[in-house]
Amino acid sequence: MELENEKRASILSDALPYIQQYSNKVVVVKYGGNAMTNDKLKQAVMSDLVLLSLCGIKIVLVHGGGPEINAMLKKVGKESKFVNGLRYTDEETINIVQMVLCGKVNKDLVDLLYSHKGRAVGLCGLDDHMIEAEQLDPDLGLVGEITQVNVSLINDVLEKGYIPVISTVAAGKDGTVYNINADTAAARIAAEMKSENLILMTDIKGLLEDKDDDSTLIHTVGVSEVPYLKKQGIISGGMIPKIDCCVEAVRRGVKKANIIDGRIPHSILIELLTNEGAGTMII
Repeated sequence: MELENEKRASILSDALPYIQQYSNKVVVVKYGGNAMTNDKLKQAVMSDLVLLSLCGIKIVLVHGGGPEINAMLKKVGKESKFVNGLRYTDEETINIVQMVLCGKVNKDLVDLLYSHKGRAVGLCGLDDHMIEAEQLDPDLGLVGEITQVNVSLINDVLEKGYIPVISTVAAGKDGTVYNINADTAAARIAAEMKSENLILMTDIKGLLEDKDDDSTLIHTVGVSEVPYLKKQGIISGGMIPKIDCCVEAVRRGVKKANIIDGRIPHSILIELLTNEGAGTMII
């Protein structure tokens, strides 16, 4: 028992420099994938975020909700349709996206953080026109391309000691509501806030040199290396938009961006508070 307690104390002591590094700094976490649907992982993520917040780190949580949206569309008899990986969004679909994301999913996360003794406030891109957008492509319907991000409301919430929980719908200038990719929104919010770190939670280990071999994880990628890695086919498929989001965030002033495996319990703590880190870091 003494050895176990000594080990626990040692782990906490080793985390101190990292806590000091991130204290009073902003970290934006995009939450989605398996970590959002597996109850055990969900509880671990929420407790990690509360812990980091109590350590003085300003956590901003941006979330998706694809499975919940798919389930609701199926319930009303509407087929989910995707074009180049993005959800085709007509008038009926955007109403469901807004209802599910800004309503049930968002408020469930706020309540879950509260259950771990955290303080959270649910927001969406429509609040104070936090996220403004225009139509990305007529073939995608009401999918938006971000034109402006206003983070004053997020800063107000952080200053009062709350974790802002943000769902990614956006306002058009004519009052149109747009569906926004959560990775893209998280990257833009992180950039506007000059965050210390952007973390994208995924269902893979990170960027792999060989996509079928987890042992080929690439731990660090410089922005200048990305075109070469794309040319070699190492960055391909669904990893392309995630890496592009990270590159965009870093170019806009975020210190570093990480793609981490949300299937690993406490992967956020491993990334932020240990020397090894988790996943792939874009610098």
